[in-house]
Amino acid sequence: MTQVWLKRLGFYALVTVIILQAVFPFYYAILTSLEDGQALFEVNYLPAALNLVNYKSMLANGVFGKQILNSVFVATVVVIISLALAVTAAYALSRIQFRGRGLLLLTILSVSMFPQIAVLSGLFEVIRWMGLFNSLWALVFSYMIFTLPFTVWVLTTFMRNLPVEIEEAAIMDGASSLTIIRRVFLPLMWPAMVTTGLLAFIHAWNEFLFALTFMSTDGQRTVPVAIALISGRSEFEIPWGNIMAASVTVTLPLVALVLIFQRKIVSGLTAGAVKG
Repeated sequence: MTQVWLKRLGFYALVTVIILQAVFPFYYAILTSLEDGQALFEVNYLPAALNLVNYKSMLANGVFGKQILNSVFVATVVVIISLALAVTAAYALSRIQFRGRGLLLLTILSVSMFPQIAVLSGLFEVIRWMGLFNSLWALVFSYMIFTLPFTVWVLTTFMRNLPVEIEEAAIMDGASSLTIIRRVFLPLMWPAMVTTGLLAFIHAWNEFLFALTFMSTDGQRTVPVAIALISGRSEFEIPWGNIMAASVTVTLPLVALVLIFQRKIVSGLTAGAVKG
């Protein structure tokens, strides 16, 4: 009996340590964002007062709000286009037999293995040739290079595990390929689509290198670059309170999305793990 209690105590202690390690940085960022002046440099683990001066200062000029909308637009469009293309590609790669299918799937996956810096110079020339420099569509185009292979691979694996009999019954009823995708597969693929869509959204929301390279004006920048460019009047006057307030503001939407779709995320991550 004692051994069972010791194992349970060790398990809960380990879970507590993991939760503290994951949550404490964000918690301390919230505390710092609510402090001002000399209080920023004092170590406090409980909020001394509810001071929103950093949030008011951050939103005062209106540019940061526009940059949040830029990030929302880019991330949303990337998710919609990636999922639309990935669903049709997954249907072809998982259900249609053709020569070189395996090689094509591996090629799609290998594209996402290249680091961003390796394709930055070539991609910059392509975007400038297309006339998309300093346009949000440049970010949409560049982000899809890395989100689309991932979504195609995950949805292809998920679709392979769906029963073939469902598709055969739809074909016997005279359904076309697009009808099968829309009315048969899409309702069954919601967990996988939510998971891959959320991961693609997080990648597009947090991406920094392409957003820094392809955007040249404050009105077109996204929030990661906007936070990085927050500065004071000199190098000795870094506005940590404003930086923390901006970081908390742009993190809260991601936390909310994860909490809203947590059941779908778990189902999507475990889908296909057990076949029966």
